[in-house]
Amino acid sequence: MTAHTEEPSVEERERAWMDEAIRMATDSVANGGGPFGALVVKDGEVVAAGNNQVTANLDPTAHAEVSAMRAACKQLNSFSLEGCVLITSCEPCPMCLSTALWARLDRIVFSADRNDAAVGGFDDRRFYDLFEKKPRSMWPTRVEQLDLPYRTAPFDAWLAKSDRVDY
Repeated sequence: MTAHTEEPSVEERERAWMDEAIRMATDSVANGGGPFGALVVKDGEVVAAGNNQVTANLDPTAHAEVSAMRAACKQLNSFSLEGCVLITSCEPCPMCLSTALWARLDRIVFSADRNDAAVGGFDDRRFYDLFEKKPRSMWPTRVEQLDLPYRTAPFDAWLAKSDRVDY
């Protein structure tokens, strides 16, 4: 008789992927990166992975989630990650969350939250608070509009482009 092995449940697979993201985040620390790891999964398979390389690459956008999404887009030959799930060791910061929204991910699954990150020395709470509560006048960086009459020229050119790829 042959033994019948059951397919792992979605929950079991997500737990295994999260275990991998946390392992990657821990290994990243030992290898000069930050303590964050992320995977992009599609159709039950890991498409790409990334870890935090901000200080290693001197790139403030080299967060684990962004790195994983960039790699997944290249792997899938698409700027859209519809049908994909982002598995990340920690709650995405506002930049990573915005990137995930633009990428059209179906879901995001995280383990540690923003408060855990703050205790670990990565306090993004002020950025969340900034976007959620404070008027621009209270932001630490000034954000101003320079209203020029030709400010929509790039959009006009885009709309006039007959072979554009909408997104």
